Amino acid sequence: MGNASESYLFVSRISKNNDFLMGTLYTIFGVLSLLGNGILLFVAYRKKSSLKPAEFFVVNLAISDLSMTLTLFPLAIPSAFLHMWLFNRITCAVYAFCGVLFGLCSLTNLTVLSCVCWLKVCCPNYGNKFSYSHACLLVACIWCYAGVFAVGPLSGWGEYGAEPYGTACCIDWHAPGRSSAAMSYIICLFFFCYIVPCTVIFLSYTFILLTVRGSRQAVQQHMSPQNKITNAHALIVKLSVAVCIGFLTAWSPYAVVSMWAAFGNSAKVPPMAFALAAIFAKSSTIYNPIVYLVFKPNFRKSLCRDMAKCRSTLCGCVCQDSSAQKGTCRQSHHNEECNSTRLSNGLPENHRTCRHCPCPETDTGARENCGDYSPQQTARILKGSLHSEVAVSQLSNEMQSDFL
Repeated sequence: MGNASESYLFVSRISKNNDFLMGTLYTIFGVLSLLGNGILLFVAYRKKSSLKPAEFFVVNLAISDLSMTLTLFPLAIPSAFLHMWLFNRITCAVYAFCGVLFGLCSLTNLTVLSCVCWLKVCCPNYGNKFSYSHACLLVACIWCYAGVFAVGPLSGWGEYGAEPYGTACCIDWHAPGRSSAAMSYIICLFFFCYIVPCTVIFLSYTFILLTVRGSRQAVQQHMSPQNKITNAHALIVKLSVAVCIGFLTAWSPYAVVSMWAAFGNSAKVPPMAFALAAIFAKSSTIYNPIVYLVFKPNFRKSLCRDMAKCRSTLCGCVCQDSSAQKGTCRQSHHNEECNSTRLSNGLPENHRTCRHCPCPETDTGARENCGDYSPQQTARILKGSLHSEVAVSQLSNEMQSDFL
C-alpha cells in the first residue's frame, strides 16, 4: 500500500458510481479472459503435435492476453472498487510496464499474423515455405519489438505515471509538455505501434479478400452450384472482418484520447474519456480468443472433440446402463460436425453414417456381419473443367495432406 505522501496523486478523478462500474466490467473481463485464453491454450496444447506454423501466433496472442489479465486486473479491480490507487509508485511503474509490454505484444502479434496470412493466401509459392523456425523467429521479434517501447520509459525515454482517471497507471500522457524525450517517445509510439499496425492489417486483409473473391469467381465457373466452395471463403472473410473490427474497436479510442492529451490541451480531456478508452483496450483480452475459437475450424473441431471426451468420461456410468449401440450412435450423431473431416474445398465430408456404429444405418439387416465396415472417405479433384471423385485412400500421402 502506498503511504499518504504517495497516494494523493492516485485518487480517482471520476465518480464512485463510475468506478464501481469499471470495477464490475474489469471483473467480468478478467473472468472471461481467463476462460477464453485458457481454453485456447488448452486446445493448442492438446493438438500441439499438429499445430501449423501460422498457429504459433494465435498461441502467442493468447499468452500475451492472458499475461495482461493476470498482471493488470488483480490491481485494477480493487483500486476501482475502492475509488483510489491502492499501491505505491513502484507498483504503478510495474503495472504500466506490463500493460505496455503485453498490449503492444498483442498488437504486433496481430500485425505479423495478418502478414503471414497475406503471404500464404496471396503468395502461396512463398507462403508454403513458411516453416516452424520462421514462426519462432517472428515470435521472438514480436516480444523484442514490444520490449523496446516498454523499457523506454524506465530508461528515461518517456515516463510512466497515473492514468488521468486515477485508478490505474500507464504512460504519462502529460509528459510531452515537459520533456522533449517524452515527446519523441509518444510520437514513435503512435506511429510505430498504431499507424503502422493499422495500415498493415488493413492492407493485408484487403488483399486477402480480393484474392479470395477472385479465386471464388474462377472456381464457380467450373463447378455445379451444389459443390461451390463457399464455406472456406466465408470463413476467411469472417475472420478478416472480425480481426479488423476487433483491432480498431479495442485500440482506436485509446489512441485518439491519448494523442488528444499529448498534443492538445490536456486539461480539456475529461478523465472519463480515458476511463472508457481503457475499458475498450482491455476488452481485447476477451475479443481475440473468441474470434479465433469461433472462426478457426481446426481449433473449434479440437475443442468440440475434447469436450465430447470429457462429457463421455463424466457420464460413463450413465452410459453403461443403456445399450452400447444406442449410446454410441447418439453420441456420434451429436458430434457429427465436430468429427467430420473438412476437405480443402471447404466442404465437410458427409457419408450419412454413424462413425462409431459398426455398420451403416441403412443396412439394418446386416449389422451382425459387418464389424469390419468403415466409411469410405472421398475427395473431389478438379482438372480443367471436369471434376471427379476418388477415394482418399487411393491418393498419395502428399495429396492426402493437402485435402484433409
